[in-house]
Amino acid sequence: MKIFHCDQFTFPLPPRHYFPIRKYALLRKAVTAADLVSHEDLIVPEAATDEQILRAHDADYLQRVKSGQLTPKEIRRIGLPWSPELVQRARRAVGGTIEACRAALLDGVSVNLAGGTHHAFRDHGQGFCLFNDSVIAARAMQAEGHMRRVVILDCDVHQGNGTAAIAADDPTIFTFSIHSEQNFPLHKERSDLDIGLDDETGDTAYLEALQVGVRRALDLADADLAIYVAGADPYEEDLLGRLALSKAGLAERDRVVFEFCQQAGTPVVTVTAGGYARRIRDTVEIHLQTVRIAAEIAETWAEGDRRNGH
Repeated sequence: MKIFHCDQFTFPLPPRHYFPIRKYALLRKAVTAADLVSHEDLIVPEAATDEQILRAHDADYLQRVKSGQLTPKEIRRIGLPWSPELVQRARRAVGGTIEACRAALLDGVSVNLAGGTHHAFRDHGQGFCLFNDSVIAARAMQAEGHMRRVVILDCDVHQGNGTAAIAADDPTIFTFSIHSEQNFPLHKERSDLDIGLDDETGDTAYLEALQVGVRRALDLADADLAIYVAGADPYEEDLLGRLALSKAGLAERDRVVFEFCQQAGTPVVTVTAGGYARRIRDTVEIHLQTVRIAAEIAETWAEGDRRNGH
């Protein structure tokens, strides 16, 4: 299994800013310490190109992002101060999802330790999201002739509103979002399949809804590839989450998604998305267990390929 990371491309933030920039480097260190993949399979991706980004975003928006000409209102909506470093980091995060897609189509499973920027719309950013990596990556794979259809399985606590909006008229990208209905964003877009849950849903009800939703999404999508948006923010001690899942519940969430994809024969890319726990080590631990379960599934996927002579 290949894991992509771009935490060394950092960007300036004001003191005590809400965005947990430290989690990415801490997660890579934890993945390295856990020895989940070889050093050669821990990869820094190339930056996404303009051509790739423009498959999901307006040319005017991309130009204004590149040149630092976003309005103060647009910057407030994104929630991150503009800088050249921010743009470079966003390109690398998108590049990680693109390269993870290529890797998953070969190996069955891959991980981007960034990505999941599902609040980015075609013509504006929102909620710490500049470019929509999942849609860009899906269309990159289509343009390269690697696949026809993709399903995006969004299990972040917040609805994947930007993803739903960009892909609304695209029958080749199936969008599924299971999220906190009363949480951000206030205005929900329409995914191909939405499951909005009440506050304090908890593990049991969440997992029941998840199994129904993921199974249905995979059946309806008939996809060649799945992109799993594995946010850590449904966690019970997350400052921006409301679903009250335990770490064990989140681990079971990961297993459900990976195992259902494997049963469907659908390669799966994991992106990390949100995570804002009171203690950053909890967020890192949740993301790490996602990567660990991905590695376990990748091994069984490889064993299946060996048995089938691939």
